[in-house]
Amino acid sequence: MFSRAVRPTVSLARCLSTSSQNNAKVAVLGASGGIGQPLSLLLKNSPLVSHLSLYDIAHTPGVAADLSHIETRAQVTGHMGPDQLDAALQGCDVVVIPAGVPRKPGMTRDDLFNTNATIVATLADACARNCPEAMICIIANPVNSTIPITSEVMKKHGVYNPNRVFGVTTLDIVRANAFVAELKGLDPARVSVPVIGGHAGKTIIPLISQCTPKVEFPADQLAALTGRIQEAGTEVVKAKAGAGSATLSMAYAGARFTFSVLDAMNGKEGVVECSYVRSEETECKYFSTPILLGKNGIEKNLGLGKLSAFEEKLVADAMDELKASIKKGEDFVANMK
Repeated sequence: MFSRAVRPTVSLARCLSTSSQNNAKVAVLGASGGIGQPLSLLLKNSPLVSHLSLYDIAHTPGVAADLSHIETRAQVTGHMGPDQLDAALQGCDVVVIPAGVPRKPGMTRDDLFNTNATIVATLADACARNCPEAMICIIANPVNSTIPITSEVMKKHGVYNPNRVFGVTTLDIVRANAFVAELKGLDPARVSVPVIGGHAGKTIIPLISQCTPKVEFPADQLAALTGRIQEAGTEVVKAKAGAGSATLSMAYAGARFTFSVLDAMNGKEGVVECSYVRSEETECKYFSTPILLGKNGIEKNLGLGKLSAFEEKLVADAMDELKASIKKGEDFVANMK
């Protein structure tokens, strides 16, 4: 049986060195940006990828040329500007979308909505036309709204498959694992904390009670740890002092999720990751929970599991904000020209 633990079945390190073969075409949309470049580097290093297709509105030929000199098997192609978007996506098995503008100090993820909603809708439209059966992995914030946007655009084209559209919340899990390990003096590679809900502020709900190995914290320390996980993105935005948001850790998390999707597509069993997806687990249409991945995307939603009273309250407190973000995304597509 698979474990409910959310530790990936393949570590990033093994993905960079394993000799397993696969022939996946993976596109990165937004490949020239702060997340896109290091994400593309990690994907280029993996034998799970045979063709890495890079798209952005600027600088993509240079990024592609640079990566193409790396001694790994993935063929790299660069595509720049709207005229080359369709070519970038044709025949893709997985599409990862870090495109969009990053947060600056004082901004919430929702402040990015107006710019990034249009970008994601445009890219989702191109995916629907060119690779309707690809796994779509959305990093662009606000994820709580950009997943509903992607889903509604796919529906308009009649190609929506809820098992193939993922909001990448993996950075919340990566951070929770790192912070718990730091506090308890554990090896972070052996810590696994499920994080459910959404991907912004109080909608980020770390389930410390379900951590592997089992850990316990006094109530005040648990509240502080939870708050730090929820606001970790802002911690980085402030530390970068206007020079961007979390890019390197996000690239790592995006690569981790992509490798898990590819492993499952290759027939590996028991691959579990948390992801923000279409869901029947709560009263929200979209909700992040541990997901069992398979050859066709989501094989099974593993649900919330047993929550502590503290965690139950976090879920209840997140519902209104999540519902509003979902409606905002759906309304955006409904009102598109």
